[in-house]
Amino acid sequence: MSTAQQKYCLDANVLIQAWQKYYSPRFCPDYWTLLNELGINGVIFLPQHVYEEIVRTEDDLSTWLKSSNIPIHAIDERVTFFLKEMFAADPSHQYLVDNTKQRSLADPWVIAHAMKEKACVVTKEEKVTALNTNRIKIPNVCDNMKIKWLNDFQLIEKLKVHFTCAIR
Repeated sequence: MSTAQQKYCLDANVLIQAWQKYYSPRFCPDYWTLLNELGINGVIFLPQHVYEEIVRTEDDLSTWLKSSNIPIHAIDERVTFFLKEMFAADPSHQYLVDNTKQRSLADPWVIAHAMKEKACVVTKEEKVTALNTNRIKIPNVCDNMKIKWLNDFQLIEKLKVHFTCAIR
C-alpha cells in the first residue's frame, strides 16, 4: 500500500445497513470479501466505539466482524485531542450525540479518528439542512471541520469496484 493512499473510516451504519438491506452475504458475499481485503490493505478501518456498537448485539454481523480483517483503531491521546478540538470548534457539535436515546454515541469518535488519520469518513447519514433543528449529523460536522466524507455507494464508485452477478 502506498503511504499516500486515502484511508476510509467507517461509521457503524455502513456495515449494519449493508448487512440488513442490500449486500446480504446470502446473495452478495463478494462485498464482505472486498471489505476484508480493504481492511488487510489498510484502506478501511473502524474506530473502537463503532466496533463495540456492532458486536454488542450477538448476531451474524457481529460474528462476521469479530473474524474480519478490518483494523480496529483504539482511542489514544491524539484521538482524544481531536475529539476535544471538534467539540470546541462549534457549539452545535454537541448535538451530534443523542444522549436521551443513547444513540450516535460513536459518531464523534468516527470524526476524531478520521481527523487523526487524515481519513475520509464513510457514513450512511445525510447532511441536515433544516435551520430549525438541534440535531446535527456526521456530514455537517465533517463539513465544519473540513473532513472529507461520502457514503458507501460513493466509496465503491471511488475505488472503482465492479461487482459481477450470477445465478447459482
